[in-house]
Amino acid sequence: MTARIAMPSRGAIIAYIDGGSRGNPGPAGFGVRIETPDEALVEELHESIGVATNNVAEYRGLLAALTWALEHGHRRLHVRSDSLLLVRQMRGEYRVKNPGLQALYRQARALADRFERVGFEHVPRHRNQDADRLANLAMDEAKCGTSGLRPGSKRQNALPFEDDSGER
Repeated sequence: MTARIAMPSRGAIIAYIDGGSRGNPGPAGFGVRIETPDEALVEELHESIGVATNNVAEYRGLLAALTWALEHGHRRLHVRSDSLLLVRQMRGEYRVKNPGLQALYRQARALADRFERVGFEHVPRHRNQDADRLANLAMDEAKCGTSGLRPGSKRQNALPFEDDSGER
């Protein structure tokens, strides 16, 4: 059986997203790489978010990508993530059972609904290296107490830790 690769819709920008924590929970952050369909870099974002779980950090990366795209006038977005949980939840294939992720999911769903078209694709880690690099940079900054935001950027409020183990 051949693996089917989801292709972005015509005119869509691509957001590679990743989030992580050192320890779970631990110092956490996310990374986002925005590209054109021909793989030209548009923007890179990363932010430390304090102490959080991996799944919270993944959702924070998604929220950053959705917000960035809307603020820059994009109405078609294709999100690529190595978090199968996040992708399946955003596609409606998995319920969001964890209370700590439900609010983040609702925020992401509300933002996604503002697009003309948004797609979610699971990619293996080796295809998400740039977002992973940015997330690791953010986690390094979380350990040091610094932020990866550029002057004038908006900071999203860090959410308190909620145990998100056992999601499916």
